Amino acid sequence: MPSALRTFLPLALLALAAASHAKTEDVISLALPIRCQPGVNCFVQNYLDHDTSEKARDFRCGARTYNGHDGTDIRIRNLEIQRQGVEVLAAAPGRVVGMRNDMEDVSVRIVGKAAVAGKECGNGAVIEHDGGWRTQYCHMAKGSVRIKPGDRIATEQPIGLVGLSGDTEFFHLHFTVRYRGKAVDPFAYGASEDSCGGGRSLWAAALVNQMQYRPREIIDFGFTGINPTMDLVESGKAASIAVMPNSDALVAYVRTIGLQTGDQQFLSVQGPDGAPFAAYNPAALDADKAQFLISTGRKRTEPAWSAGIYTATYRVMRDGTEVLRKTFDVETGAR
Repeated sequence: MPSALRTFLPLALLALAAASHAKTEDVISLALPIRCQPGVNCFVQNYLDHDTSEKARDFRCGARTYNGHDGTDIRIRNLEIQRQGVEVLAAAPGRVVGMRNDMEDVSVRIVGKAAVAGKECGNGAVIEHDGGWRTQYCHMAKGSVRIKPGDRIATEQPIGLVGLSGDTEFFHLHFTVRYRGKAVDPFAYGASEDSCGGGRSLWAAALVNQMQYRPREIIDFGFTGINPTMDLVESGKAASIAVMPNSDALVAYVRTIGLQTGDQQFLSVQGPDGAPFAAYNPAALDADKAQFLISTGRKRTEPAWSAGIYTATYRVMRDGTEVLRKTFDVETGAR
């Protein structure tokens, strides 16, 4: 091999390696954009929609999304938690290029779609990062946004609080990642259109386990002394009304997200003596459910509930296989 060629070849390889390294460095690394523990006190409600038709599918070819959804919805449990203040954080360093801070915190079910037309994001912010990346943060609480256009922002710097502004019906952060103007999925960046689980994660390495995909997830469970409607659970009131010896009711409840067509649920309660206390086994689901509340229990007919520990067991079965389970209890006694 001529000496000139022998000299050129290593240089060419070095140049390719440098270009590859630069390309890797251009891919953004994202911190969690909300101060919470995924799977513990906050939950991914919806992923980005990967289907270009009128149908919808998430990056694992599941139904944890809806048509046209361009981001990741990270929800908190209820109004009581929201009132305590849940911080929204910058996912990467950058510069603020847009914000809004004056919209009311009210469900779109009450004000209607027309009232938020053109302002669907509600109170929020857009941060520009190096390399053609931008992140957007939506549905923050009125008056909570603490940054302004032109500000330089550090990773995990608080920028506002989770709210209920814009086009939303529940307390959550809608988080969108864009590369050169196009929305991309932080769970599956670069995935081909027909892949299920392809692409690469943009989340920082420390978040890989926390941000793993969960087809179904329990976000609320417990015992309460009232009939736990969805509104009472969403407000946090159901969890605040403890079972007392003289409570009018003793009810176990579970709220789950991501249930699928054909899932069969079972919820049972065992009394302090080990005997069955209450049970509810609804029919298998005939449609996918963004969220579902199930409960079972009794109204009090005796002077007081029997003292001791009541144990609830919640199960989800699919095609003969258990895919979700939770056991929890409450203790009550004569006072």
